[in-house]
Amino acid sequence: MRQSQLRAFHYVALKGGFSRAAAALSLTQPAISEQVRKLEKDHDVLLFHRDRKRVSMTRAGERLFKLTERYFEVEDQIHDTLSETRAALGGKLRVIVDSANHITDLLGKFRTRYPGVTVSVKTANTEGVISALQAYEAEIGIAGSLMPGTEMQVLELGSTPIVAFAAVDFLPAEQTALTMEELAQMVLVLREKGSKTRAKLESEAAKLGLKLRPAIEAEGREAIRELVASGAGIGFVSKAEFGNDRRIREIAISGVKVAMNESLIHLKQRKDVRVIRSFMQVARAHVGK
Repeated sequence: MRQSQLRAFHYVALKGGFSRAAAALSLTQPAISEQVRKLEKDHDVLLFHRDRKRVSMTRAGERLFKLTERYFEVEDQIHDTLSETRAALGGKLRVIVDSANHITDLLGKFRTRYPGVTVSVKTANTEGVISALQAYEAEIGIAGSLMPGTEMQVLELGSTPIVAFAAVDFLPAEQTALTMEELAQMVLVLREKGSKTRAKLESEAAKLGLKLRPAIEAEGREAIRELVASGAGIGFVSKAEFGNDRRIREIAISGVKVAMNESLIHLKQRKDVRVIRSFMQVARAHVGK
């Protein structure tokens, strides 16, 4: 097994095709194809399904790709270490969050300091955030948990209470708070299972011998907001994420203390990746203020 063979495989998997890999490596497509063919032949394994229109990884290819991602990332770290003093930070930072509200100011500070870095932001619930980091599909995550796992480095961002919200005319104007007992009898719009907001609410209800049953279950905070704004029922969100929307109004949850803890996280084993290290330096300074 040669590094050139692994690199050829890695770029075909990364770019989604032999011609794209050849362009990225400044090689010919036949050269890339031959390197991958030799890798497969030498190890008696099929790494790609090939047809005229597309290339897709086999299960063996998917397993190998997860390893080559780490392998070539370490190579990049070595290069960064040797050239860090003279090279401006560039590349891409992939961020996955349970809510973009928690990171907008921080991303602005990071981009001001490192304008050469391209940032992409995706949303998911806490389980999705952790899974994406573990799969090397993102570098930085924000999750609603202080204990996302021992393999994660955690920077606490603080906590905010969870509040209910409804369309402005869904409840009488004088109704500014609801108890858990009252909420358990109402039409509820809840996040999908795996949402920390939902889990915390259900836990608090269970302590009181209550069960929160969703009339509607939806994936993603924006979907919940639109459903609630249409008058479909009552939703829940952390107060920090409530935002400004004239179609809805905030309703306090009385009689219990239920809050969301937000954390900035990344894999500990990737702490020396330069873009992650640089982002966390900015984050720690930002949180410290």
